[in-house]
Amino acid sequence: MIRGLAILRRLLVLAVLALAVALCQIFVFLLRFEFVLPPLQRAHLILGVMVAVPLKLAVFYMGRLHRGWWTYVGVADLLRTLVVNLIASAAFAAGGAIYIGPSFPRSVYVLDFVFCFLLISGLRLGLRVYRETFAFGAGDEKRKGVLIYGAGWAGASLVRELQAHAAPGYRALGLLDDSHAKRGETILGVRVLGGGREAVRIVDEFKSRGIAVEEILIAMPSASGLEMREAVANCRAAGVPCRTLPSVEELLDGKRLSGQFRNLSVEDLLGRQPVRLEEPRIRAALANRSILVTGAAGSIGSELCRQIASFGPRRLVLIDQAESPLFHIDLELKAKFAGLAVEGEIGDIRDPWRVEMLMRRHAVDFVFHAAAYKHVPLMETHVLAAAENNILGTWSLAQAARACGVKNFVLISSDKAVNPTNVMGATKRAAELVVSSFPTPAEGDGTSFVAVRFGNVLGSSGSVVPVFQSQIASGGPVTVTHPEARRFFMTVQEAAQLVLQASTMGRGAEVFVLDMGELVRIADLARNMIGLAGYVPDEEIEIRYVGLRPGEKLYEELAVGGENIRPTHHEKVKIFEEARITQQYAEAWISRLRQIVANRDEYALIGHLKELIPEYHVSEFWASRMERKQTQAVAL
Repeated sequence: MIRGLAILRRLLVLAVLALAVALCQIFVFLLRFEFVLPPLQRAHLILGVMVAVPLKLAVFYMGRLHRGWWTYVGVADLLRTLVVNLIASAAFAAGGAIYIGPSFPRSVYVLDFVFCFLLISGLRLGLRVYRETFAFGAGDEKRKGVLIYGAGWAGASLVRELQAHAAPGYRALGLLDDSHAKRGETILGVRVLGGGREAVRIVDEFKSRGIAVEEILIAMPSASGLEMREAVANCRAAGVPCRTLPSVEELLDGKRLSGQFRNLSVEDLLGRQPVRLEEPRIRAALANRSILVTGAAGSIGSELCRQIASFGPRRLVLIDQAESPLFHIDLELKAKFAGLAVEGEIGDIRDPWRVEMLMRRHAVDFVFHAAAYKHVPLMETHVLAAAENNILGTWSLAQAARACGVKNFVLISSDKAVNPTNVMGATKRAAELVVSSFPTPAEGDGTSFVAVRFGNVLGSSGSVVPVFQSQIASGGPVTVTHPEARRFFMTVQEAAQLVLQASTMGRGAEVFVLDMGELVRIADLARNMIGLAGYVPDEEIEIRYVGLRPGEKLYEELAVGGENIRPTHHEKVKIFEEARITQQYAEAWISRLRQIVANRDEYALIGHLKELIPEYHVSEFWASRMERKQTQAVAL
């Protein structure tokens, strides 16, 4: 049905073009002879029409001039019309010379080209004016009135599309742009009414005229996080819901702009720029390799698996204790990457025999170690479990990798390892130190051990974003630890991409740190998320400050004061160098840790961590407990 309608439309356009060519011939002859046509020239006119119509129509068809009349016409379309008309007129001139002869008035060829181009262009422009002014304008009262925030290329393209397609039930009332140079300009008949901060006034002016601004469409695909947050604040102040276009990269799939508007997300407000990956380098490192990922069912581990799979490894081994999540990621990868050997393995990294057996069975070349206990308050009260998993588990895995001849071992670390104030951060810092104690390939060892640090991952299990979403959905309150608490954030996709990038750059014993952008105030994040959900912060949804939890910092850091920062060739990856502990010291410290864990002595464990990590600031929770124990010991 749709195809038949399209064919009918094209036939109709070809008929109109044929009529236009014939009318041009008649008009040009009349013009040439001052509207008094001599009897001899009447025969020439008839012959001219008979030659011009088929020849020109054939050129128009080959030049696809009969297509695109029902959308919109722009400069590119007019240029194509000019070129095709020039070729068609040349064909007509050649045909006239052959079939009519030299007696045919030569000036007719030139005049015919000029007037034929003007007539066809006029018809196309007239059709567009009709569609935009009458056909679509007649239903304006049924279409949603919107303001477009951004008068750049995306805003102009959106205006054109809304006018050409009436898509989907929108009409552009005006444009907002913070550039003073654009104030008062008219883009395709739509005026730039003012800046974003004037949204309240502009919306009120429309309201006073009985016109409702029902939505603001943010057409700034390259906006930074700060610009996006300001735009959202301006829309919120005007009391109008807003949506946004995706990033420039997401726009390249060829869909209409109007069909790609979506609700704003936390990622938009953070404004994280896309990561530039050295894909050939990563592919060279991972392709045709056997790769093992621990914690493969977790947020970071599962995303690592998805991205690693796209680089063509020979085998991908997934290790996790969580049976159901492991089953799901195993199923997903096998469905998406049918040619890849995916091996889901239930396993505990604290079991040295199990992890070594798996590495040997699958001939593992590359290990990404993402398995860890990560929740700060929980680990503060479960210090033995944190040490067993995050330190002893990492040590066992590293020893197995070395014994099995694994080429590369990448430890996923955390910004909480920097000047740690909690048990989780201290255990991750200890893991960094013991892993970096292994000899590097340059020192005669076959395995390169590196660590990669980054901050909070948006949307990961138990992170602040899903917690806030749950609290907002239940009507609040949204609980924030401290008004000035700030954290680094990145998306899980970006984190995994940069881990892969860093993994190709290590020579051994380095700690890589990823560019996390600016610290984000948690209270601002809560307010923005409440606003995105359509509520007014502190009025409809309460923000309640509950105080820092045991071991939490007010600000996160990415580097220890004594570390030497060294840039790499990748702008988002840096190396932090420091004095390494010796392998002998690491082995002795691990041996003592095993004894402490076996004795279930939490107090000794805190002291043992402090011995390895002098910058570890014990939390008030543990400081008070240790003080009470000392007091009791003195009393006895």
